[in-house]
Amino acid sequence: MEITELGRSGLQVSRLAFGGCPMGGHGWGAVSRDDVGNAIQAALAHGLNFFDTADTYGLGEGERTLGKALKGRRDRAVIATKFGVRVEGGRTFYDNSPAWITKALEASLRRLQTDYVDLYQIHYRDGVTPLDDVVAALVDLQQQGKVRHIGLSNVGSSHASELAPHRGRFVSFQDEFSLASRSNEPDIQLLASDFGLSPLTWGSLGQGILSGKYGANSTFGPDDRRSRPIYVNFHGERLQRNLRIVEVLRQLSRDFGKSVPSVAIRWILDSLPGSVAIVGIKNVQQLKANLEALSWSLPLGARADLDAVSDYEGALV
Repeated sequence: MEITELGRSGLQVSRLAFGGCPMGGHGWGAVSRDDVGNAIQAALAHGLNFFDTADTYGLGEGERTLGKALKGRRDRAVIATKFGVRVEGGRTFYDNSPAWITKALEASLRRLQTDYVDLYQIHYRDGVTPLDDVVAALVDLQQQGKVRHIGLSNVGSSHASELAPHRGRFVSFQDEFSLASRSNEPDIQLLASDFGLSPLTWGSLGQGILSGKYGANSTFGPDDRRSRPIYVNFHGERLQRNLRIVEVLRQLSRDFGKSVPSVAIRWILDSLPGSVAIVGIKNVQQLKANLEALSWSLPLGARADLDAVSDYEGALV
């Protein structure tokens, strides 16, 4: 198992994280909670110790599923969850207020069946609450022993001036990044190099398009978010481009004897030193395919092929 340290925290995590969005059982097609629970236990058996979820995934169901599966095994897991996306009165909005942070954490702890989380992350900034107030609330929770470390999600270079006074306080940040979505790459480089934050990538398989399971004629039911045009990886020219990427991944998977998704994940791990790829996992079969990404490296020629087909001029070298 490949291990990395989050920031300078001393917290050691696997470079593959078990993503918790599908655990919520909403918007990702059919999900069996028994299958997810078995995959979580299999992940621990293989040395994967990092589990990332959020209070909004399935309106708490993601945390409940994770908490149930980790019961009796809490000491073997690093649990990351998030706050800041609030659903109330039929509407969804962002809330970073100190009062909501405390309320949200207490609810997360109950669902996760634990008395602390290893990494508590701001899911989205609300554009209202000063970051000074957010940090003060989080530090208070750290002092109470309910939160070990704090992290960020969905922030970029536009937040740099706001983050600067709190340099060293956060240990990690999440952003979308994959062969299917590289527009955030400059921001990821900035936050990693200038702020010493560990990158955690979400959408690591482009919501599944990079798994190799889907083609031009694939369809999704109305209960699957990928049926909506806003999930651009599965529609129009973006889909055609992604399928060209998948063809290169297929060839490389044959060359190296690895699964298609594992090659896509390996590209992330090699492109972003010290990063963690978060991957949504529904069952043991998906877990095993993704675990093949660990403990090897892509040759430079293969990385160059993937950089070229993913069509981003600022590709890392």
